Amino acid sequence: MATDDPRSGLGEVIVEFTRNGPYVKCSAIHVATGREVSAVGPVREPKAVERVAIAKLRRALDLPA
Repeated sequence: MATDDPRSGLGEVIVEFTRNGPYVKCSAIHVATGREVSAVGPVREPKAVERVAIAKLRRALDLPA
């Protein structure tokens, strides 16, 4: 069954946003492995930046999209 939640199947993930002027950095940390990735994008699109960070985390963990 497909879901709209990009974090499904990842387990526990910590997501942190840091604003720097017109940009926002989203860090995503996989709790079980400690693997961390980040993505940067416009501050007006934080959910899009989060989706990119989660996609990068999935690739880093070799999980299907």
